Amino acid sequence: MAARRAVAAARRSGDGEAEKQARQEVHAAKLGLGERGPVWWDDGAPDFNRHLLKNTPYAEK
Repeated sequence: MAARRAVAAARRSGDGEAEKQARQEVHAAKLGLGERGPVWWDDGAPDFNRHLLKNTPYAEK
Protein backbone atom coordinates (compact mmCIF):
# COMPACT_ATOMS: atom_id res chain seq x y z
CA MET A 1 0.00 0.00 0.00
CA ALA A 2 2.91 2.34 0.54
CA ALA A 3 3.70 2.25 -3.17
CA ARG A 4 0.07 3.01 -4.07
CA ARG A 5 0.08 5.93 -1.66
CA ALA A 6 3.31 7.12 -3.28
CA VAL A 7 1.59 7.07 -6.69
CA ALA A 8 -1.21 9.25 -5.33
CA ALA A 9 1.20 11.66 -3.68
CA ALA A 10 3.28 11.95 -6.86
CA ARG A 11 0.17 12.64 -8.93
CA ARG A 12 -0.97 15.32 -6.50
CA SER A 13 2.41 17.01 -6.63
CA GLY A 14 2.73 16.66 -10.41
CA ASP A 15 6.06 14.84 -10.13
CA GLY A 16 6.08 12.57 -13.19
CA GLU A 17 9.37 10.88 -12.35
CA ALA A 18 8.27 10.03 -8.81
CA GLU A 19 4.99 8.68 -10.18
CA LYS A 20 6.84 6.48 -12.65
CA GLN A 21 9.04 5.09 -9.87
CA ALA A 22 6.05 4.49 -7.59
CA ARG A 23 4.18 2.67 -10.37
CA GLN A 24 7.20 0.41 -10.87
CA GLU A 25 7.10 -0.38 -7.15
CA VAL A 26 3.37 -1.17 -7.36
CA HIS A 27 4.05 -3.48 -10.29
CA ALA A 28 6.85 -5.25 -8.40
CA ALA A 29 4.59 -5.74 -5.39
CA LYS A 30 1.80 -7.19 -7.53
CA LEU A 31 4.26 -9.57 -9.18
CA GLY A 32 5.47 -10.66 -5.75
CA LEU A 33 1.91 -11.30 -4.58
CA GLY A 34 1.07 -13.30 -7.70
CA GLU A 35 -1.50 -10.78 -8.95
CA ARG A 36 0.43 -10.28 -12.19
CA GLY A 37 2.66 -12.47 -14.26
CA PRO A 38 2.28 -16.09 -15.22
CA VAL A 39 -0.38 -18.22 -13.60
CA TRP A 40 1.11 -20.00 -10.59
CA TRP A 41 -1.72 -22.47 -10.01
CA ASP A 42 -3.19 -25.19 -12.16
CA ASP A 43 -6.22 -27.05 -10.92
CA GLY A 44 -6.90 -28.61 -14.31
CA ALA A 45 -10.26 -26.86 -14.70
CA PRO A 46 -10.99 -25.21 -18.05
CA ASP A 47 -10.72 -21.43 -18.14
CA PHE A 48 -13.99 -19.82 -19.25
CA ASN A 49 -13.01 -16.23 -18.38
CA ARG A 50 -12.97 -15.06 -21.99
CA HIS A 51 -16.23 -16.71 -23.04
CA LEU A 52 -19.77 -15.46 -23.10
CA LEU A 53 -21.80 -17.04 -20.33
CA LYS A 54 -24.14 -18.64 -22.88
CA ASN A 55 -21.15 -20.49 -24.36
CA THR A 56 -20.08 -22.11 -21.07
CA PRO A 57 -21.35 -24.95 -18.90
CA TYR A 58 -22.61 -22.28 -16.47
CA ALA A 59 -25.33 -21.13 -18.90
CA GLU A 60 -27.83 -23.71 -17.64
CA LYS A 61 -27.46 -22.86 -13.95
